[in-house]
Amino acid sequence: MKTTKTTCLILASLLFGISSNAHAQNTAAQTTVYHHNDINKENPTADQDIKVLEDFENAIVSGDLDKAKSFLADNFKGYGPGANDSATAEQVIGFWQENYKTHTNRKINFVDHTWQVTEGQYKGNWVAMWGEYDCTINAKDVRIPFQTTARIANGKIEMQISYWDNLSPSLSLGYTLTPPKQN
Repeated sequence: MKTTKTTCLILASLLFGISSNAHAQNTAAQTTVYHHNDINKENPTADQDIKVLEDFENAIVSGDLDKAKSFLADNFKGYGPGANDSATAEQVIGFWQENYKTHTNRKINFVDHTWQVTEGQYKGNWVAMWGEYDCTINAKDVRIPFQTTARIANGKIEMQISYWDNLSPSLSLGYTLTPPKQN
């Protein structure tokens, strides 16, 4: 019985300590924790901002790189699909120039949404787009699901974060996964 009481007292003191510590952390963090409606508002330039991202994506897919580049801000930075992947406007345009050598029958379909962040490091007007990019590579039809989110300012894309599925197009093209060698 003594062991049970001692164990209960130890657990109670640990829980109290953890609870007190968590409360102190939550109290300190309250200045940086935002709730959705605190900083996310309706985008006052929704139609214009959505059109910028849609026109950019359509220009890229159609092969009009000069038009596509006109939608990118001078300080543009693109990110994705990996956490450490980033590109300037010139690098994005160069990436698509290379794609055009092997991608034919390019098409895109998507839906989008917009909102405004009113404060903090992500302040600005944002447009999110979900869709599929379809093309033919080496006589094989490929569909690449994607998601992109862009911050739009003054009619230009300042930042774009994109994610796309690399595995399914690779498998469509005949690549296979090889398990790692066991030591």
